[in-house]
Amino acid sequence: MQPLQIAILAAGKGKRMHSALPKVLHLLAGKPLLAHVLATARAMNARAICVVDGQGDRVRARFPDADLLWARQDPPRGTGDALRCALGTLPRDGVTLVLFGADPLARAETLREVVEQARTGALSLLTIDLDDPEGYGRVVRTADGRVAAIVEHVDATPAQQTIREVNTGVMAAPTAAFARWLAEIDDRNASGEFFLTDVIALAVRDGVHVATTRPASITEALGVNSRRDLAELERRYQRTQADALLDAGVALADPARIDIRGTLGCGRDVSIDVGCIFEGQVTLGDSVTIGAHCVLRNVAVGIGTAIAPFSHLEDAQIGVQCRIGPYARIRPAVVLADEVHIGNFVEIKASTIGERSKVNHLSYVGDSSVGRDVNVGAGTITCNYDGARKHRTVIEDNVHIGSGTQLVAPVAIGRGATIGAGTTVWKDAPPESLTVNAKTQVARSSWKRPKKG
Repeated sequence: MQPLQIAILAAGKGKRMHSALPKVLHLLAGKPLLAHVLATARAMNARAICVVDGQGDRVRARFPDADLLWARQDPPRGTGDALRCALGTLPRDGVTLVLFGADPLARAETLREVVEQARTGALSLLTIDLDDPEGYGRVVRTADGRVAAIVEHVDATPAQQTIREVNTGVMAAPTAAFARWLAEIDDRNASGEFFLTDVIALAVRDGVHVATTRPASITEALGVNSRRDLAELERRYQRTQADALLDAGVALADPARIDIRGTLGCGRDVSIDVGCIFEGQVTLGDSVTIGAHCVLRNVAVGIGTAIAPFSHLEDAQIGVQCRIGPYARIRPAVVLADEVHIGNFVEIKASTIGERSKVNHLSYVGDSSVGRDVNVGAGTITCNYDGARKHRTVIEDNVHIGSGTQLVAPVAIGRGATIGAGTTVWKDAPPESLTVNAKTQVARSSWKRPKKG
């Protein structure tokens, strides 16, 4: 079997994006467009992958991967010239597959069909039918259905512009044939560029069969040229993810209002309300419920846990039968044991919370170890930062902390201790005891409230 190599054309400036960011670095589902293409290319088991970039080094800096080859196209002079740059870096034998850095959603299964056609000696194209083919190169066929040429939109006649079958740009051929045809193409066209599509007519001239493959979904072949394109592709991608969840038994309140920017694994009877965002690697156990407008990033959630609306969880491990939110923030390096309650407007950071413990109202717990069956009263904060270093707070099992308490770290609260409301604790509190600050309450009957003059 002939070896495969892949050229990814990514040198376009993306003028229609109206952005200083290279087009292939714009995000789809939380990852750069080029990252999607590279993931698919790697799934093809190619012996070499070459990315053709343009001016500057921003794309190379974003992908410093050791397995990538790079070629520079400067100035950009069209897709034909870009592939010529790539072939100067890639091996000269085998079969070359051409992909585009801003066309992110072709499946490896579809591309393998394109490659297999090329391994028979054909020039193999990926084509689609569009209701509105504006801007795409048209596939011109002979009366008996054979591909004769591809005509770019700007060069197409009125009759050719009515053709709905268009070229996606993805193609494969024996590498030696590509090199031979690219040496013959010119830039005598309306754009003054070297069009890769010109090789089709040369293949026909040489008697080489031009084969076509159609993807299972039009989404596979769509590329990004504008922010409108990117927004449409994002929704198509997300709907595909939502459909897969629905097929797996996940209850989605509205499949049009969910965003998955990574991987989301769900157990049975999971329920997700509207507007939720899942980033990185997220796993939800059986019977987990996620309220509206939550954000979860790199989180594992245990069986039966309920996360109320507008909660934000990041880099955390959540136990079974927990209750979180609404408006809770779980920051990195947090581990919640089973049956923990984290309430509204509570922030937890770099802490472990033991079984059945509760931090229910308007509190901050940071850099802390909290034991079992602890109740943290409303408005409690751990004062963990001295302006230079972070310090830890240790709260042992069965502690009750009254509302409005400040725990000045480093400090430890002994097992079974009670901290009175409004106490500032700066020394270790002994176990099984009440800790309060000595206070005096004074009422001055002669005092007058200031009045606005």
